[in-house]
Amino acid sequence: MTAPRPVLGLVASAAGGVERWLRTGLAEPLARRGWRLAITTTPTAARWLADEVGALAASTDLPVRWESRLPTEPKPHPVPDAFVFAPATANSIAKLALGIGDNQALTVLCEALGRGAPLVVLAQVGVDQARHPAHRGHLAVLREAGARVVTGGPEDVLRELDAVAPFDAFRHRA
Repeated sequence: MTAPRPVLGLVASAAGGVERWLRTGLAEPLARRGWRLAITTTPTAARWLADEVGALAASTDLPVRWESRLPTEPKPHPVPDAFVFAPATANSIAKLALGIGDNQALTVLCEALGRGAPLVVLAQVGVDQARHPAHRGHLAVLREAGARVVTGGPEDVLRELDAVAPFDAFRHRA
C-alpha cells in the first residue's frame, strides 16, 4: 500500500501574468514533484484564468475552486500540508495580514496561518503599492506568523518551498 501524496494548497490572486505562468510555472512542476494540488483562486483570478481552468484541473485529481461551498456540500479539498500563495497582490496580502477571509482563497489562507502550516507567499506588488505605509507592516505580520515571503517568480517559490516544506517531510503520513 502506498502512502497518500502530500497535499499542497496552491492559491492564486489576480496579478499581471498569472494567466501565463500559474499552470506551466507552478502547478505542473509541483505535480511532477509529487504534490497533490488543491488549487484555489480568488474570484477575480478565476475570471483571468477561465481559459486555463481545464488545464489546471488536469494537474490534480481535485476540483479547482474559487467559490465557497454550501454548508450541506462536502469539502472538495482535504486539509493541505503546506501552501503556496502565488501571486499575492497588495490587496490580498493586506487582507491576509488582517485576517480578512472575504473569499474562498483568503479563507483557506487565514486558516493555514492559524494552523501554522508552511506557507510561501510570492508578493507581486507594484512599486507604488509597495511604498504604501501599511504594506511593510502587512509583510511583517505574515513573516511573524511563519510565512516565507519571496519576490521574483515561480522558480523562487519552488526553491523556497523546498526549504520550508520539502516534499519528503510529508511522505511519511499514513
